[in-house]
Amino acid sequence: MRKKIKIKKGIRLWKKAKKLIPGGTQLLSKRPEMFLPEQWPSYFEKAKGVEVWDLDGNKFIDMSYMGIGTCILGYSDQDVNRAVKKVIDKASMCTLNSPEEIELAELLLKLHPWAHQVRYARTGGEAMAIAVRIARAFTGKDKIAFCGYHGWHDWYLAANLADEKNLDGQLLSGLKPAGVPRSLKDTSIPFNYNRIDELKKIVKENDIGVIVMEPRREHKPEKNFLKKVRKIADEIKAVLIFDEITSGFRMNLGGIHMLYKVYPDIAVFGKAMSNGYPMAAIIGRKKIMEVAQETFISSTYWTERIGPTAAIATIKKLKEYNVPEHLCKIGSLIGREWERLAKKHKLNIKVMNIPPLISFKFNYGKDDQALHTLFNQEMLKRGYLVTKSVYVSYSHKREHVKKYLKNVDEVFGLINKAIKNNKIYDLLEGPVAHKGFQRLT
Repeated sequence: MRKKIKIKKGIRLWKKAKKLIPGGTQLLSKRPEMFLPEQWPSYFEKAKGVEVWDLDGNKFIDMSYMGIGTCILGYSDQDVNRAVKKVIDKASMCTLNSPEEIELAELLLKLHPWAHQVRYARTGGEAMAIAVRIARAFTGKDKIAFCGYHGWHDWYLAANLADEKNLDGQLLSGLKPAGVPRSLKDTSIPFNYNRIDELKKIVKENDIGVIVMEPRREHKPEKNFLKKVRKIADEIKAVLIFDEITSGFRMNLGGIHMLYKVYPDIAVFGKAMSNGYPMAAIIGRKKIMEVAQETFISSTYWTERIGPTAAIATIKKLKEYNVPEHLCKIGSLIGREWERLAKKHKLNIKVMNIPPLISFKFNYGKDDQALHTLFNQEMLKRGYLVTKSVYVSYSHKREHVKKYLKNVDEVFGLINKAIKNNKIYDLLEGPVAHKGFQRLT
């Protein structure tokens, strides 16, 4: 059911932001052009559970990214907030260290018995840079073979120095490595998920010291893919890094690699581990992690107290309420209903990804993005923030899903008519959304 929604302040502020901040925001995934150009609310006043209020006082239900995958418990979780407020009153920073660092380290290592030591950062990208630095220091080798998306740092974007299309299959097409030293050319080489032949070829032609990959995203590992990667890493004595920044703590407590019983040398976590408060962790085998002492890895705000406190409170709640099981059930329900409703309205869609990060896409070639834009537009009118994915949180209950799907049913019907009558672009009230992330992992 459509609502009377007027969005003015957020749109005005976004136009102002683009003049003051390059790109308008710090995160590509939060640009309104990725969702609904010239119509997106853009800014929030407050958020609680799965509800978001924009600057105009409109209330939306978030059935999209939930803080770009960070708020696994839901927005402004009272238990995590209580723990954080307590340490804020006692002081977040001090000349002395925070004891929560030790408590969190013990918690993470208990969840991952293969690992022995921990380092911390506050964002995923920098945590991956730390992991790569440690791995390179341990092996003494520069070259990296990687699969998936791992951030914005030089080591990763260096892949596009050799060919600006190298990262097309990993994240975004046309990423320009401007500002990345040319001397890093050919130091990072991509391979595609489930293509063990590509990794074998890279290893044969290069002296690879580090293998970096997301253990699971859109596709399941096929034909013992992860075990074969582990075997290759062992054979060439390379450090294997699993990037669990997005996958971690959703299917199970800790890393998703534990479900596949394939253990890396280093694993990296962020996003969901602290429910919206900045925190990231690098865990690994002792002989490798200790090499961090032989290179310089140090930053003042990696020692603040809020991040570890939030992570401890989050992980304890994830365990107490068996949150991963809830995420899987809700995500699976959404995926099944998308498929049922698409069949009902004769729409060609593909549902993919692990259940807690459930996603779908339209299969209509050049019209795909216009259809997604139309979906976003019509669901926004009905009070929902949506995109191609639902990053499920513990605050997403069945009643939320039921109401959401009722509106999806209505919008899918509208889209079916638009396709039949060749009116897709006529129904759009603004430009087509930018394509954004194009993962193949």
